[in-house]
Amino acid sequence: MYSYEERLRAVRLYLTLGKRCKATIYQLGYPTKNALKAWYNEFERHGDLQVGYARSKPKYSEEQRNVAVEHWANHGRCFAFTLKALGYPCRQKLTAWVRERYPESRKYVVGKAGRPTVSLSSKRVAVYELCTRTGSAQEVADKLDVDRVTLYNWKNQLLGREAPASMKREKPSPAAADRQELERQVETLRRDIRNLQLEHDLLKKANDFLKKDLGVDLQLLSNREKTMLVDALKEEYGLAELLNRLGLARSSYFYHRSPMRVADKYAEVRCTITEIFESNHRSYGYRRIQASLARQQVFVSEKVVQRLMKQEGLYAARPKRRRYRSYIGEITPAPENIINRDFHAAAPNEKWLTDISEFQIPAGKVYLSPMIDCFDGMVVSWSIGTSPDAKLVNTMLDVAIETVAEGSEKPIVHSDRGGHYRWPGWLSRVAKASLIRSMSRKACSPDNAACEGFFGRLKTEMFYPRDWRSTTIAQFIEELDAYIRWYNEKRIKLSLGYLSPIEYRESLGLTT
Repeated sequence: MYSYEERLRAVRLYLTLGKRCKATIYQLGYPTKNALKAWYNEFERHGDLQVGYARSKPKYSEEQRNVAVEHWANHGRCFAFTLKALGYPCRQKLTAWVRERYPESRKYVVGKAGRPTVSLSSKRVAVYELCTRTGSAQEVADKLDVDRVTLYNWKNQLLGREAPASMKREKPSPAAADRQELERQVETLRRDIRNLQLEHDLLKKANDFLKKDLGVDLQLLSNREKTMLVDALKEEYGLAELLNRLGLARSSYFYHRSPMRVADKYAEVRCTITEIFESNHRSYGYRRIQASLARQQVFVSEKVVQRLMKQEGLYAARPKRRRYRSYIGEITPAPENIINRDFHAAAPNEKWLTDISEFQIPAGKVYLSPMIDCFDGMVVSWSIGTSPDAKLVNTMLDVAIETVAEGSEKPIVHSDRGGHYRWPGWLSRVAKASLIRSMSRKACSPDNAACEGFFGRLKTEMFYPRDWRSTTIAQFIEELDAYIRWYNEKRIKLSLGYLSPIEYRESLGLTT
């Protein structure tokens, strides 16, 4: 809110600059264009500006608020439907009313409302159904669960407005020229429909045999993959038609087809590799795949595993380069950096690392607070919640302290300089358990690199490769908890001799 002097100064400068809004705002740095015009209109009407702002009456009465909240609760808790039915208020205000009445709704956000984006292949299938229908267009729209107008818009986008929306023959025209034009249009439409059907079948086969997305660009497939598609559809379409659509030379087709007739001596190994890759969150590279094969008494070289994984399209997720952002702000004096980037430990419960990571999905935000043991990278304890508050880190610390033998072990607990690790609750728990505090330097995330590396592996292997648009907060928390348990119990690590953290401790005779 601006003072009387600031508003008067803005109006006078506005008049001095010839009523130019942009120049006035650029010079002063405030206000908005609409606010400046409102101040000027008030100055013109009254010759001056009012000293203070009068408090306006509430825009909506208490009865209107109750009606809106009750409508939302009784109609599927859908914000969009309530706003459309009542015509008021804005989405932000309705959300505030609902959260005031139902605080528990804050934890479960289902994302934006509306119909999901339709892929090009789905549009083509819908247009094919429209053009080859025997009944009305409304029946086709009801079958596909779309609006009839949307169905015709897709037809206009793919075939043009001049193309008819049905293969039904029109009444013969008395003029021969009209009949010829109609036959030409029918023939063109049939050809377009056949092309759409061919496109649909190719995409479907690519999804079934090659595990590709329905929206994949067929021209980007390898010649070997194109050969497989041609063999799958050559009984329904001509060879020349398939080769022309895929952009595959006839000689290349027969070149790749000859080896496919020979029995593949690695057929069973391919299936085993695929099972290992899919059952481990699609995160294993060729080294860990080879180690897993050796566990099953299947011995092949690394180069063979690399080649077979490349042929099957099995690629492990890799971390993305992200812009570095440092932490700014100090609350209380921080303890010494005892770890000093030495993340090696000779025994369990010597050095612990902790931090908080955020996961943002369409349904809302989820926060993870783990405690990592430097001895073998095992997650000693963890807590997952929808708010990065003191309860999240304190709960995790309480569970971690229960794993420490009384009197004999005093782990070093290393963290960044976040406020979660300076609150009284955290400090009292650390002091009571006789733990040793250690903190990174200011704005220096590499001082906690081992914990940051765990977050990077987690997001690369579990979070980034998947689509979370239809996942609720509760479902995502279950998936995240299951991944951490798999990480401790089954995920093998090269540094541990291709054993998981729990298997490694069991091999050393240590209890977990």
